[in-house]
Amino acid sequence: MNDYEYDLITIGAGGGAYPAAFQLARTGQRVLMLDPKGVMSGNCLAEGCVPSKAIREGAELYRGVRRMPYFRTEAPPDYRSMVAFKDSVQQVRYQQHDQELASLGDRIRLIDGIATLLDPHTVAFETKSEVRTVTAKYILLASGSDISIPPITGIEHCVTSRDLFAVSPTVTELPAKLAVIGGGYIGLEVATMWHALGVDVTVFEVANQLLPGMDPGFAKLVAEGLAQGIGVELGAEVTEIDDRHRVKYSKLGKSLLFEADLVLLATGRHPVLPLGAEALGLLDERGRLVVGPGGTTKERSIFAAGDITGTQMLFHAATRESLAVAHNILAGRTVDRVDPQTIPATIFTFPEAAWVGSTRADLATRGIETVEVAAPFDHEARTQILNEPYGEVRLFGEARSGRLLGAWVVGKEAGQLIGELATAIALGATIADVASVADQHPLAHEAISRAARTLV
Repeated sequence: MNDYEYDLITIGAGGGAYPAAFQLARTGQRVLMLDPKGVMSGNCLAEGCVPSKAIREGAELYRGVRRMPYFRTEAPPDYRSMVAFKDSVQQVRYQQHDQELASLGDRIRLIDGIATLLDPHTVAFETKSEVRTVTAKYILLASGSDISIPPITGIEHCVTSRDLFAVSPTVTELPAKLAVIGGGYIGLEVATMWHALGVDVTVFEVANQLLPGMDPGFAKLVAEGLAQGIGVELGAEVTEIDDRHRVKYSKLGKSLLFEADLVLLATGRHPVLPLGAEALGLLDERGRLVVGPGGTTKERSIFAAGDITGTQMLFHAATRESLAVAHNILAGRTVDRVDPQTIPATIFTFPEAAWVGSTRADLATRGIETVEVAAPFDHEARTQILNEPYGEVRLFGEARSGRLLGAWVVGKEAGQLIGELATAIALGATIADVASVADQHPLAHEAISRAARTLV
C-alpha cells in the first residue's frame, strides 16, 4: 500500500473544493487545499455572487422606495457607502471561513500556492518562498473559472466585474453613462442594478437576443421586462474601445460610435484548468475536462467539481458536486451522482429571473411531448402590494405522466420561488402534486400552485 502524505489534495479552495475537504477532514482524513488566492470560497466571495448581491440589494431598496407612489425621494444613492458595506460583508464571511478551517485543527491545511499535476497522485506547488511536491491518495480539481477577455482593440480600457466587486474595488463611484459589452447574466445584472441607481446604461450584445444560449422564450420575457431607459444594441459587434471610453461597433453593415464614461466588459467566464491536466490525458479533443458521474475523470484517483467542469458555473452547484465527490471517495465507488436538472439558477436582474430543469426549447429539441401551464404575476396579491406586477410562473411537464420537468419564474422574488420547484423536480413530483400544495397568502409563491391548478 502506498504511503501518501495526504488522503486528499484539492486544487482550489472555493465551492468545488472545501465542502469535500471539510467532509473528509471531519472523518479524520488528512487534507491539503492549494489555492493561489490563499483564502477560501473562490470567486463567488472574492468578486462574484456575494458582493454583487450586496450592491444589488441596495439598488433594490433604493428602487423600491422610488417605485412606491407614497414615497418621494430625489436623493442620490451614496455608492461609496454601498461599496464599503459590500466590503464588510465579504470580510465577515472570510472570517467565518477562517474559523471553520481552524476548527478542524491539523487535519486540514490551506496553502497559498500555484499547483501543477505531475501524475495521478502527485502535485507540485509553488509559493512565494518554496517549491514542493506532495502526494495524495485522491486529488480534487476545483480551480474554478476566470473572466473571458476577447481580442478587442483597446480592451484594456474596460473594467470587469473584478473592478466592481472585489474587496476594495477600483470602481467606487457611479459613472453618468455606462456601456456594457455582453448581454449575458453578468452584464444584465450590472446594467439593471446601476440603472436603478441612476446610471444611463446601454448594453451591446453580438447575438440577436439578450441572454444568448438560454431559452428564447425565457430571454424574451426577461428582455421585455427591463426598465425603460436601458439601451440595448443587439447584433452589435464591438471592434474597439479607446482611452476616452468611446465604443466602436458594427451593426447591420454600419460602423457606429457610442460615447460612455465607463465601459464594462461582461463577455462571460471560462474554466481554469490546472497545469498538467492535458499531459495526464484528462481533456478531450476540444481541450475540455472530461467529467463523468459523481465527479469522476479518466484517472480513478482524480475528481473534479465546480466551474472547472464547464457545466453549471454556480456556487451552489459546485458545493453539491463537491459533496458528491466526498461521498464517492468515502464509499470507494460512485454512490452519489448530481442531477443537473434539479439545480436552479437565478439571474439577479430587474426583473429577477430563474429557471430549473428543462424548459420549452430544450424539451422541443429532445422531442418530448409536453404540457405547460402559467400564472401571471399581475393577478397576485404580493406583487400588487409591492407595485411590481410584471412576470409569470411557468411550469413544463411530461404530457403522459404529468411529471414536472422544468420551470421558469420571471418577476418579483423569482430566486426564492424557484427553490420550491427545484425540490418538486428532485422528488419526482407531478404538476398535480404541485397543485396540492397550499402556498402561503399573500406571498408570490401562490403563483406556483395557481399555475399548476390550471391543469388539474
